Amino acid sequence: MVKVGIICEYNPFHNGHKYHIDKIKEMFPDSMIILAMSSCFTQRGDISIINKWDKTKIALDNNVDLVVEIPTKFVIQSADTFAKAVDILNYLDCDYLVFGSELNDIDKLNEICKIQSNDSYIKDVKKHMKNGTSYKNALFKALKPYGIDDVLPNDTLGISYIKEINKIKSKIIPITIKRTNDYNSDDIEGSIISANAIRDNINKIDIKKYVPKNAIVNYYTPSYFELLKYKIISDDHLEEYNLVDEGIENRLKRYINESNSIEELIDKVKSKRYTVNKLKRMFISILLSFKKKDNDKTIKYIRVLGFNTIGQKHLNSIKKNIKIPIYTKFNKDLEFELKTTNIYSMIVNDKELNKKELSSLIR
Repeated sequence: MVKVGIICEYNPFHNGHKYHIDKIKEMFPDSMIILAMSSCFTQRGDISIINKWDKTKIALDNNVDLVVEIPTKFVIQSADTFAKAVDILNYLDCDYLVFGSELNDIDKLNEICKIQSNDSYIKDVKKHMKNGTSYKNALFKALKPYGIDDVLPNDTLGISYIKEINKIKSKIIPITIKRTNDYNSDDIEGSIISANAIRDNINKIDIKKYVPKNAIVNYYTPSYFELLKYKIISDDHLEEYNLVDEGIENRLKRYINESNSIEELIDKVKSKRYTVNKLKRMFISILLSFKKKDNDKTIKYIRVLGFNTIGQKHLNSIKKNIKIPIYTKFNKDLEFELKTTNIYSMIVNDKELNKKELSSLIR
């Protein structure tokens, strides 16, 4: 049986995600699908409007066979660190990784990966950053001499996935599926719209038009500004937290009392080096007390959130050959995830999530 991996966030799961899964089943009729999924927080520094257990059940109800968690420490960082999810899929013996792509040209994405490994490219990136360009924009600027004008969000992630596959010398073969809409689009026409558009219009639209029937749950409207404000005001060592660099902690201290929302704080402290998404990820690191010294970028375990009989059979067949532990129950290695869920449950006002974190496995 062919084993196909997906790396996802499902914030929320919508018709585009269902299309992705259906296309995989068209390409590989005799396949099992393994999902590496972020849970409470997302790679853009947002808070998930669906909890991890609802997301897991939705995935299993939509032809996914095995759901594992991307550790939060990897989720709330740049694309290259988020791409360590590839290591999880590699441990789980995946044959393919299928991801959405704006470009939908795997050869072109492989070409970009090769360019980015060149010393001259790396030198150009450093030069642009020295001139005040953000890291993300420096990456794009350094590609222009090679005739590449822009790289959109899903392709940025896809390139990071391919780089990680090459880095760990995995057998996984990357495949793209053409995205049916813009990653950040606010367009709400048609039946497939972006997750961003759904989140922005969650209280204004009929969600049934954009989400499969078996994926409709209670959506949270999370707000964490007051918790973050308390943390920034009360903590005298903000510089210890991940992504808090170059004295930006002083700007946070200066502007926190002048701000009434996350958006206002971002507007006051953002700069060329600190983009909106980087700031949001930094805020989450502060909120979760995720320190630089704890930023070990090695996958040390696999945490299973749910499976069906096919997924369970696969786990049983490979677990003796995996060099890191597989957890289907709570373990001390998951303490940071427990803390993350505790904070998340406060933000979304759902105390039941703490109990699920300690005991639940979706089957």
